[in-house]
Amino acid sequence: MFDFVSPFWSWFIIAGTGGGIIAMFILNIWLGKDSGPKGENGETVTMGHVWDEDLAEYNNPLPKWWLNMFYITLVFGIVYLILYPGMGSFQGVLGWTQANQYDTEVKAADAQYGPLYEKHLKVPVAALVKDADALKMGERLYLNYCTVCHGSDAGGGPGYPNLRDEDWLWGGTPEQIKAGITNGRMGMMPPKGGKTDMTEADVQDVAAYVFSLSGRDAKAGDAAKGKTTFDTVCMACHLPDGKGNQALGGANLTDNIWLYGGSEKAVHKTITEGRSGKMPAHGEFLGEAKVHLLTAYIYSLSNK
Repeated sequence: MFDFVSPFWSWFIIAGTGGGIIAMFILNIWLGKDSGPKGENGETVTMGHVWDEDLAEYNNPLPKWWLNMFYITLVFGIVYLILYPGMGSFQGVLGWTQANQYDTEVKAADAQYGPLYEKHLKVPVAALVKDADALKMGERLYLNYCTVCHGSDAGGGPGYPNLRDEDWLWGGTPEQIKAGITNGRMGMMPPKGGKTDMTEADVQDVAAYVFSLSGRDAKAGDAAKGKTTFDTVCMACHLPDGKGNQALGGANLTDNIWLYGGSEKAVHKTITEGRSGKMPAHGEFLGEAKVHLLTAYIYSLSNK
């Protein structure tokens, strides 16, 4: 739980916190004393400051009820620091940690809501897409766990796939979608420009050929020469027809859908510098039942 680089910092926190509490007790005791100036007969007199003719300043001690409130807060702080972490590496008598509290709350939530998810687990995804209640549950799961990368409308963005179209790097069957959610995906387009596989002219030629696969024309480069280089360097991941190898996450280059942008500059950058993307695994975190519902919702987006 604690990650101090040396015992010094633990004692530094203990000394500062404990010293501050002791200093506050001393301050309260001092503020409770009648230390103001006295007259000849011992009566309290003013500090000599008068405003508006009769508004005088005194130095009377704080009221007892006020001081007692301060003492209560100090005692509360001491009890808290005994029970919970707060004094350096001391973990507290109760042994409380954020992780323990989180696990307890998750177990309580699973016990209460788990059956709602479990009842859909044995229903095939293809059937769940016709169940409005199941899709609503899947949508809520999506909004909680997936919108940061794929957007609230599942439209994606640069580097994050659009889940509403039929273009899937790793395949769009229920089994493939569930595998991606459960185990995550690691996409890697190795850099080909510079001093690796291609010269600058080669990059322009391959970019021109890639554009031609989707029916577009490039301003620079020779598509015919690019095809020769493509067949040598790029074919393993994108296949001879350019439609992509889903086993490797190779992109389909024939449909004019671009994960990192389809401009000449973006494609040139992709070929030259490569791309790297990661879909984190959610299986252990969400559990099989939630993953099943989430799969059904995502599958429904591109299979109406």
